[in-house]
Amino acid sequence: MTGTSSRDTAPVGGSAARRSDASRSAILAAARERFAADGYERATIRAIARDAHIDPSMVMRYFGNKDGLFAAAVTLDLRMPDLSQVPRTEVGHALVGHFLALWEENEELTAVLRVGITNAAGAERLQGIFRNQVVPVAQRVCPDPEQVQTRAGLCAAQLMGLALTRYVLRLPPVVALGRPEILAWLGPTVQRYLTAPSP
Repeated sequence: MTGTSSRDTAPVGGSAARRSDASRSAILAAARERFAADGYERATIRAIARDAHIDPSMVMRYFGNKDGLFAAAVTLDLRMPDLSQVPRTEVGHALVGHFLALWEENEELTAVLRVGITNAAGAERLQGIFRNQVVPVAQRVCPDPEQVQTRAGLCAAQLMGLALTRYVLRLPPVVALGRPEILAWLGPTVQRYLTAPSP
């Protein structure tokens, strides 16, 4: 029998799809690490491809260019906590704890922060994250709706300032702080930004 059945050919297509998925995953993982380590400007397609053990042409085939690769590699969900179950007086503490856990476990946040400092695309990504994910949290607890943007911005400044000094610049006194100390210092400050009377 010389014909080939669909059963014979299906694994080939499936295998190709699996290889493609594996290649994309390897590229994205390498890109996240490279963007986090080098920032946007210094990270190159060639270096990312080398880290992923893939030809640079494949990176271009999947993602088009470095902007496309960055956008795919750092799509972030901050997984903001449900504050409806948190007492209003403890929201600041809860937010600092949540962000601290995210920074510790998620290198994509470090990558976005590094890139946001020097690159318009990265800054735009950070602004989108702030607008879509942080502002709604502030909206739920702020006492004055007209101050929501300001209060959320101050919270973001505090939290991103911590991340910048602890994970990017790695200032020794900030790196040396333990989690309880960070919560004790920053929790009340973020709480004040969110719920204290407007000055």
